[in-house]
Amino acid sequence: MGCAGLARGAVEPIASIRHAAEQFVRSQMPPGEKGIVVHAGALDSRLRLARCQAPLQAGMLAGARLQPNMSISVGCHSGAHWTLYVPVSIESRIDVWALRQPENAGVRLTSADLAPETRLVSGVAAGYVTNLALLSRSTLRHPMPAGAVLHASDLLADFMVRQGQQVTLIASIDGIEVRATGVALQDGRYGELIRVQNPESKKVVQGTVGDAHVVYVSP
Repeated sequence: MGCAGLARGAVEPIASIRHAAEQFVRSQMPPGEKGIVVHAGALDSRLRLARCQAPLQAGMLAGARLQPNMSISVGCHSGAHWTLYVPVSIESRIDVWALRQPENAGVRLTSADLAPETRLVSGVAAGYVTNLALLSRSTLRHPMPAGAVLHASDLLADFMVRQGQQVTLIASIDGIEVRATGVALQDGRYGELIRVQNPESKKVVQGTVGDAHVVYVSP
């Protein structure tokens, strides 16, 4: 809400309002998150809001979550009472891997097929392939053009376990690794959760498929 007739010094600077919105969003980022670029959109230069007598208060709308593009409420509740909604964009500057040439579905990539790049992407970066060790145990899920950035969802993990196979169950308890033998009750790709049965006790547990014939379980 604007306030007419205010002296120049009594007007809240638009830059302060935008800064408050940006700082709030940065404060909501996960610990250790790097390369985040937060930018508050332009506000109407004709706005004349009474200068706040206390730090501006910023927050998200009820039920809102961090998104690449969102509105942040910035308000004053000391001396003056007003609230403004500021458009804010979130981008991430990250290191990614891009295809050097077009590739077909089912291809097993190697590091030679990829070029390292730094890109500015929308939102908080997630799901991009950063560990090239994944390439040795997965294939491309679908065709991809040259220059495309590799996401984890683009890779189809190999089957490491087949139903009926004997597997090694590994559990870590207080830093101590405990191993046991089990039988897989279903096929499992790397990283998938499958059911495994202890052949002696007949107890069925769930675990995450690791390398060939290894399943990691929680104690």
